[in-house]
Amino acid sequence: MRTKSSKSYAKSTDKKVAAAALLAVAALTLTACGGGDDNKKPVAEVSVESDSGKAATVLDKPYEKPNLVLTDTHGKKYDLREETKGKPTLLYFGYTHCPDVCPLTMNNIAVAKKALPKADQDKLKVVFVTTDPDRDTPAELGKWLKGVDAEFVGLTGDFDTIQAGARQLAINVEPSKKDKKGKIVSMHGTQVFAFSPKTDAGYVLYSDKATAADYTKDLPKILEGQNP
Repeated sequence: MRTKSSKSYAKSTDKKVAAAALLAVAALTLTACGGGDDNKKPVAEVSVESDSGKAATVLDKPYEKPNLVLTDTHGKKYDLREETKGKPTLLYFGYTHCPDVCPLTMNNIAVAKKALPKADQDKLKVVFVTTDPDRDTPAELGKWLKGVDAEFVGLTGDFDTIQAGARQLAINVEPSKKDKKGKIVSMHGTQVFAFSPKTDAGYVLYSDKATAADYTKDLPKILEGQNP
């Protein structure tokens, strides 16, 4: 017969195994944006493995915020760690020419942010890092984000630097390429990381299944560094 302590240990172990498995899947999951066959099927095909059935997962071992220095929409240097230190932060890697997943994700977050009191809106940092820097210039990023939320931070720069930053979070990003029809296809992970204002660690992982309602429910807790 299991003792109370052995049951607790087993529960803890199961939780850690589940989180590790989720991260392994997250590292492998990519979205192909810009594909499709004459609009007869979705232009973004997400691996079925990415569907964990949950909008968010609290990680047993939070990720350190990426050491990422890029260029913002004003053409100025932006040090991610320094600029977001001690602030609740949502980080996403995507690109402005994405026809579905990227704009949906960012708009869901924008809707949730607007539901917060003004003081809390000012505290939240939402950072969008392009995975297609050749096309996403600072001006292009600024124009696109203005249509979502003008306060969102857009970052661009050298692709290798962006890719390395994403890998620090086990998010895969591949160079854009043309498919057989000449359309540009970008492969990138679709996870959103939430970083705690208390520890600056990425402790919550959102899948591309997260809705505006999910973010609306969770953001007040994210702002306080609490588990959603």
